[in-house]
Amino acid sequence: MLDLELLRSFVSVVDSGGFTRAGERVHRTQSTVSQQIKRLEDDIGQPLLNRSGKDVTPTEAGERLLSYARRLLSLAEEARDVVARPDHEGAVRLGVPEDFAAYRLTKLLAAFSRSHPGLRLDVRADQSTYLKRDLERGDLDLALFKRAAGEKGGIAVWPERVHWVTSKSHPRDTRNGSVPLIGFPAGCLYRARAIHALESAGRAWHMAYTSSSLAGIQAAVAAGMGLSILSEMAIQADHRVLTAKDGFAPIDKTEVALVASPNANPATLRLAERLAEFCDDVQAKAA
Repeated sequence: MLDLELLRSFVSVVDSGGFTRAGERVHRTQSTVSQQIKRLEDDIGQPLLNRSGKDVTPTEAGERLLSYARRLLSLAEEARDVVARPDHEGAVRLGVPEDFAAYRLTKLLAAFSRSHPGLRLDVRADQSTYLKRDLERGDLDLALFKRAAGEKGGIAVWPERVHWVTSKSHPRDTRNGSVPLIGFPAGCLYRARAIHALESAGRAWHMAYTSSSLAGIQAAVAAGMGLSILSEMAIQADHRVLTAKDGFAPIDKTEVALVASPNANPATLRLAERLAEFCDDVQAKAA
């Protein structure tokens, strides 16, 4: 059985990039942390860290262990919280796309937490691909994620309006040559849609700017680094929407789905109701 303290030190070393900084985070000496990692490696039977060079990085085995370590530590923390608070309503692990998290959804979630003081709410903003994956393997209780229109499953679904966008002040001339794309890393639905649309039209493309941050993508578009696909709620005043007249056909339909775990607890279902109301309101205002 894996020792949680050893896992905590392992995660700290990876996150901080070194034994000394990790020791400060877990209140251990550098030598103690080093010994803990050695014990963990002996338990696993493989080296978990590359110790050559200035920074310490995980090996391939370390990368595989890292996600499990984070999940085990999170689950242990949740269990302690539930046992320590008899009036605890449980926990809800929610996943949302970043453009929802950056919108006024945060106000809804804060209000929901205040109205349920005994509930532990853990929210993660991420790419829809990862949110769907983590919901299916039990790492999330509830998720809003984007998917191709018409897929089955979910408490509710809403059609999504997405558009090609460029800079209003510094629009890119894309009539000739390779189209410079701006987007999230590989796995993003919008990125895949953009590439498919360009290749279907026989147009060359290249990734001019990749970011895991929505704000970074928005800023890169506004600065004129290239074109991107954004949902209507993520389009800003310094962006210009491109249409078929500009040579960019509408993107294949996508939708936002609200999906809960099959064994969702009552608190999760209550939050799902609030999220459904929120999305209904967003759709009504956009109509």
